[in-house]
Amino acid sequence: MTENWLPRALEESRARGFLGPGPIEQHIEHAMGFVSAWSLVEASAPTSVLDLGSGGGVPGFILSTIWTCRVVLLDSMIRRTTFLEEAATWEGSPPSLEVVTGRAEELGRGVALRESVDLVVSRSFGPPAVTAECASAFVKPGGLLIVSEPPGEESQARWQTNGLRELSLESLGRHRFGAAFQILRKSGPLNSTYPRRNGIPAKSPLF
Repeated sequence: MTENWLPRALEESRARGFLGPGPIEQHIEHAMGFVSAWSLVEASAPTSVLDLGSGGGVPGFILSTIWTCRVVLLDSMIRRTTFLEEAATWEGSPPSLEVVTGRAEELGRGVALRESVDLVVSRSFGPPAVTAECASAFVKPGGLLIVSEPPGEESQARWQTNGLRELSLESLGRHRFGAAFQILRKSGPLNSTYPRRNGIPAKSPLF
C-alpha cells in the first residue's frame, strides 16, 4: 500500500459529497478513536472488521490502513458502494478491502456475513437500538461493537441493558478519545429472530 492512497480516497469521497467539507485529517483523527477503543479492551488487533453504513468509506478506509485484516465496507446505497469499489481498485489500496451492497437487516441474516467478524464499527448508522440490532448480527460471540456517539451526548440511558441483553450484547461503557465511543461486547450467539425484517428495527425499536 502506498502512502498516497488514503488521502486520495478521502479527498475524492469528499469531492463526491460523501464526506463533510472539513479537512480529511479530522476524519482520520476521529477514526483513530475506534482503534483506541478496541485497544482499551483487546491486546491484539482484530482479524476482521465490518464498517456498518460505511458511506464515504469512513472509518473503514482508515482502519484498513492501520490493521492488516479483512475490512468489509457495508452500505445500502449503490452510488456509495460504487465509489467504494472504485477506490478499492486504485494503486496502493489495502488488499483486504471488501465492499458489500445491501440492507443490513438482510445481510445480517445471510450465511456469508452472519456472526463472522471480530469488530463492527459504526459512525452514524442510526439510533442505538437500530445500530445494536443490525450490528449484533455480524459480530462473532466474544467480539466487539464500537459506536461513535453524537457530539454532546452523555447519557448512558441510550444503551438500555435489557434491550442489549436481548441482542446478546453487554455495555463496556462509554470512553472518550477526542470523541466519545460506546463499546459493547457480544456475549453469545444472536437469536435467529434478529435482525428483523427491513425497516422494523427502526419502526419498532427494542429500546
